[in-house]
Amino acid sequence: MSRSSSAARVAAALLAVLLAACASTAPAPTLYQRLGGQAGIDALALDLLERSAADPRIRGDFAEADIVNLHERLVEQLCALSGGPCTYRGRDMRAAHLGLGITEADFNALVENLLDAMRARGLPVATQNELLALLAPMQREIVQP
Repeated sequence: MSRSSSAARVAAALLAVLLAACASTAPAPTLYQRLGGQAGIDALALDLLERSAADPRIRGDFAEADIVNLHERLVEQLCALSGGPCTYRGRDMRAAHLGLGITEADFNALVENLLDAMRARGLPVATQNELLALLAPMQREIVQP
């Protein structure tokens, strides 16, 4: 084997290693992207609201709600929380739920509906868990004595 042939092989191997390193450092998709971007979040929020409005355990909580506004705020919130380009323009969770009498059981029913909506969209369990972890701290602001 000639010296130039060996040098070419070394250069090719080095190039392959560099290309592999570049490929492995590509940023992982954000939660926003894994949720399907704006369209995916919009569909998820709509599904959650439809399930919750039909759920006999909590449908009374949605009977007099402005569903269009609620949907818009929910989409903004999920988008912003998941790393998307949105800004949440709604009230903080304590103010938004003050006086509504949301119980632990109500909150759990909503979470079950969200899980069902995420499963229906085929979202991986890891993606579901990541979103739930972002939403879980809101429980203490939503459920009020």
